[in-house]
Amino acid sequence: MPYPQPLDHFPEAWRPLLPAAVREQVLPRLAARLKQAEAAGEHILPPRTQWFRALDLLAPDAVKVVILGQDPYPTPGNANGLAFSVTPGTEPPRSLKNMFQELESDLGVPRPASGDLSGWAKQGVLLLNTTLTVQADNANSHSAWGWEQVTDALIHGLSERRQGLVFILWGNNARKKLALIDRSRHLVLESAHPSPLSARRGFFGSRPYSQANAWLSRQGVPAINWTGSAA
Repeated sequence: MPYPQPLDHFPEAWRPLLPAAVREQVLPRLAARLKQAEAAGEHILPPRTQWFRALDLLAPDAVKVVILGQDPYPTPGNANGLAFSVTPGTEPPRSLKNMFQELESDLGVPRPASGDLSGWAKQGVLLLNTTLTVQADNANSHSAWGWEQVTDALIHGLSERRQGLVFILWGNNARKKLALIDRSRHLVLESAHPSPLSARRGFFGSRPYSQANAWLSRQGVPAINWTGSAA
């Protein structure tokens, strides 16, 4: 199968958020690196058709909330192109279970039955990993390949072009993106990461879901149905 050029799958609606240098230099270099890795037999996750799935499911004007992740789950069969989400029928990893535990505590609702968060995405939640691919069984292996230049441009572009969004930053890696966000225009919610190593250091009890919905309501924007996780 011919290897796709990077813009072949990059959603049209999101292209204006990328500076020319990212479109013309970063993406081609990234595509060449991925092609080389695949030619060497590297198992890359998620599948090619899901690299930009977070962007495929909603246009920039439809975004209400941005939740930043680091990179896709490295376990084959788990990653589906949305940060923290897993393919239907997959047991939720512990970070996602902790997210659901906080959801139940925050809003008093049952934990979602599925770890597939595409229902959130379709309501306006951009579940964006800062690195969009990973080598199977090797977490964070593509972190220096150029993806962050792409996703940083998207975060900054949303901040500049939109008003009244909610940016949810869990953990130190996500908090590094604060400089890209205009806090005079948007709500930024920061806490520890939902990972088992840090969830009890400030994630549990942070109430991100109710805070996000309260902010959206003040903007006159429909709230997110956080229990609607499945597609």
